[in-house]
Amino acid sequence: MKPILIFIALLFAFPVFSGTPNKQTFLKWELGYSKTAESMPSKWIPATVPGAVQLDIAKAEKYGQYYYAEHWKDYLWMEDQFYTYRTSFSKPDLVVGERAFFISKGIDYQFRIFLNGVELLSQEGMFTPVSLDFTDLLKENNELKILVYPVPKLHPKPVDRSQAANVAKPAVSYGWDWHPRLVPLGIWDETYLEIRPASFIEDFHVNYSLNKELTNAEIKLEIAGRNLKDLPFVWILKDENGKEVLKSEGKTKLTFPNPQLWWPHDHGKPYLYTSTVLLQDAAGKVIQTRESKIGFRRVKLVMNEGAWREPDGFPKSRSVPPAQLEINGRKIFCKGTNWVNPEIFPGIITRERYDELLKLAKEANFNILRIWGGGIVNKESFFELCDEKGILVWQEFPLACNNYPDDAHYLSILKQESASIINRVKKHPSLAFWCGGNELFNAWSGMTDQSLALRLLNSQCLELDPNSPFIPTSPLMGMAHGNYVFRDLQTKEEVFSNMPRAHYTAYTEFGMPAPASVEVLKTIIPKEELWPPKPGTSWESHHAYKAWVGNTWLCQDIIEDYFGVSNTLEELVANGQLMQGEGYKCIYEEARRQKPYCAMAANWCYNEPWPTAANNSLISYPNIPKPGFYAVKNACRPVLASAKFSKFKWSEGETFFADVWMLSDLPTDIPAGKVKIKLVAGTSEIAALSWDYSPMKANVNQSGPTVRCKLPAWSTDRFKVVLEVEGYPEYNSEYTLAYQPRTVERKRTTPVMNQ
Repeated sequence: MKPILIFIALLFAFPVFSGTPNKQTFLKWELGYSKTAESMPSKWIPATVPGAVQLDIAKAEKYGQYYYAEHWKDYLWMEDQFYTYRTSFSKPDLVVGERAFFISKGIDYQFRIFLNGVELLSQEGMFTPVSLDFTDLLKENNELKILVYPVPKLHPKPVDRSQAANVAKPAVSYGWDWHPRLVPLGIWDETYLEIRPASFIEDFHVNYSLNKELTNAEIKLEIAGRNLKDLPFVWILKDENGKEVLKSEGKTKLTFPNPQLWWPHDHGKPYLYTSTVLLQDAAGKVIQTRESKIGFRRVKLVMNEGAWREPDGFPKSRSVPPAQLEINGRKIFCKGTNWVNPEIFPGIITRERYDELLKLAKEANFNILRIWGGGIVNKESFFELCDEKGILVWQEFPLACNNYPDDAHYLSILKQESASIINRVKKHPSLAFWCGGNELFNAWSGMTDQSLALRLLNSQCLELDPNSPFIPTSPLMGMAHGNYVFRDLQTKEEVFSNMPRAHYTAYTEFGMPAPASVEVLKTIIPKEELWPPKPGTSWESHHAYKAWVGNTWLCQDIIEDYFGVSNTLEELVANGQLMQGEGYKCIYEEARRQKPYCAMAANWCYNEPWPTAANNSLISYPNIPKPGFYAVKNACRPVLASAKFSKFKWSEGETFFADVWMLSDLPTDIPAGKVKIKLVAGTSEIAALSWDYSPMKANVNQSGPTVRCKLPAWSTDRFKVVLEVEGYPEYNSEYTLAYQPRTVERKRTTPVMNQ
């Protein structure tokens, strides 16, 4: 849909800046809905902005919470309605030169805006914000309406994610193996009226490039706005202590010597400067101030060590693509996770919600988040927090698991949306690289590097953010998605044996399912359905059954193969969560053992947008860590003693064996030390091995001996392998494995994950 111009300024999204305030008015909205765009709503209800139309209706009609039982199905009819937001306001008092603007940072997804019955804008796309100059159209009393169209669908059936294959709207809400079919609509980001001076900076960017030695930053100031010609400005850069380190009075090109560099939190300090631009009038009076944070860093994707040897035949166009991240000239091992929407309805995501989850991500020793292409591009506060915490962001565009078309209309919307996304996110030092989307070079998507959508995104990134890397999709050749279960559903091979055989430059998706805690389950599953779990109930709606393939994601049959039939829900949950933790430790630690060829490990997934009954997530909704979270936290410590096992379950009288390693991702050397390995079952303890490891170079692992021990008769169904490093308890590790005594009778124990 093309915009109808009265006087419209469509801007790229920009960060929220502090400083000289503009006069902002947050409006009181109401909402109505109808079957057609032309018909008027029959009634009006209060609307929360930002929010979602579904939540407003649910509140007004007293619907049950969408996350309880199968209440989400009650919301499905809302997909096919037209929605009208309306509000009234009086003409603001304006001094000479001031202008009245309507600002919205996000409306989802296709909409039209009317002021006093006159259509001002028709737009498709939720990531391109709106800035409309209302000044010359205002009356003493004004009515503003926003008409939001129904959920866009490529076809009526099948009712699945392929309905989103021709829109730049996140496909996840059309239904996924961890997300119900709930497709948000409405005003989802900050929206208000704003009084602006005649001259106004609308966007400001400190563009820079670092020299090879990283000792100088060549800066170019980019300013966009209204009536700025011949107006003076002052730009000031201050260090973290508030000391002025650089200043410009009207110059747009400067050199900044010896900048403090921004680093991921595990490699240095995420150093942020304060950038302030002051716009002045002809007399030198400050009429506008904009302030933001800036970090100086250089990021590259380079070839993994040994990758040029693959494939070994000719002719070849190239080897596997580069997957090694280099920050400020240093190759780092990326330990991270796949981030998904923290809410089904993005309009209710707050800075506080982001902060809760990002604090836990840093606690887990993650230094990178893959922002999966099936979800939203997060709000500005997300990136600000990642900048502050030193967490890298792998940002995907909103394409996932579909064959997005080459037609002109879709490409025009994608160009508009991608430009808005790039121009907003590129300002953040946490941005590591861009990615076209999720699983696009697969049979179920069918796209290739010749698809126009991906060629467009590549060209957009090159033009608007040339210093940030771009990859077309994940996975690429040489990268891995999967495995997603503890034991292969066909071959029954465990992760403990198939992971060491894997050979990839990056493990960018892999999962271990586990049920949610009993406390979480009680909040979503009706009491009469809670035990035993069954398909066709709320367990299935919350992804315990038929979510992916087999009995995913609960996998009760696999859990009980190892620990016997569960007598209670508590026992089933505890055993499933134990297996998730041990499986995840296996993959993260093995990926680290495979460096430098391997450069990244990021599990699927970190969080979830609503409470699932079972899932691969480490955090249950809204921000409740599973025991697996703490297992991964331990596996991702900068330095640890590590044990490599061939299997999970061991039997009485069998010779147990495991390879011992010291793993290090530290950018500094480590002195020599001693590791002691013991096996523990209840009160029984076996001292198995002692290993003196040599001094370790920065970011280099060291392999050790193999511990061997005949397993005695224990009256338990599990035992622990404990690694203790003399003088460095922070390097200690502990693993819990399944045990089978010769006798049928065995003592049941409740597993407790170490935190």
